[in-house]
Amino acid sequence: MMVTGGTGTLGRQVVPLVQAAGWKVRVLSRHARDGGDGVEYVAADLLKDEGIDDALGGIDVVVHLAGGPKGDDVGTRNLVRAAERAGVRHLVHISVTAVDQLPLTYFKSKLGAEQAVRESSVPWTVLRAAQFHDFVLNAVQAMAKLPVLPVPGGVRFQPVDARDVADRLVELALGEPAGLVPDLVGPKVYGLGELARDYLRAKGKHRLSLPIHVPGKVGKVYRAGGNLTLSGADVGTHTWEDFLSAQV
Repeated sequence: MMVTGGTGTLGRQVVPLVQAAGWKVRVLSRHARDGGDGVEYVAADLLKDEGIDDALGGIDVVVHLAGGPKGDDVGTRNLVRAAERAGVRHLVHISVTAVDQLPLTYFKSKLGAEQAVRESSVPWTVLRAAQFHDFVLNAVQAMAKLPVLPVPGGVRFQPVDARDVADRLVELALGEPAGLVPDLVGPKVYGLGELARDYLRAKGKHRLSLPIHVPGKVGKVYRAGGNLTLSGADVGTHTWEDFLSAQV
């Protein structure tokens, strides 16, 4: 099995689970190295379309986790074409909830990546997950550095733990291709201001709050809850409060 993005936040959770299931793991990264952990690291560049064919040699299952602030659509298209040539029998892709709802550059790129997977000839599984606890923590840490805490009105999240996402992804990877599966979200919906105040409280700090209005189509989607999956989703078990207490 090959894991792209195997050294990232989610990949570091996925790789040991795949190993524990008895599979040999190959991690695709931009730099080859000897990890000394029983994992094979191979060098390839998804965006430049370099080294992907060699990296996929002998691989049956690909778990595609690699991503960034831009270029996910390009890199994923390159990976998909190489997977078709290599005869990969199952491609598992991590996407994001509301990927087709929010008119943001990041979401457009993620949607293009998802479409590349869904339109390929490789049998596929796509899991859309909510924002990770780690992402939320980074966001509220940045907010808390300001002298006054900005609170975007109507912005809510269902943060999910990377461990829950990793468990689900490995379960899917070890099974048969399943298409678009139910979203995976956290066990509770929070306002962004609530998440930030939780962080401040855990740090023993206090900030005055300043409500702000999110304009345009993005604001309308958030205020309508268009970024949330309130029914039909799978729900993780690790809470934001538990994550926060372990981190702070």
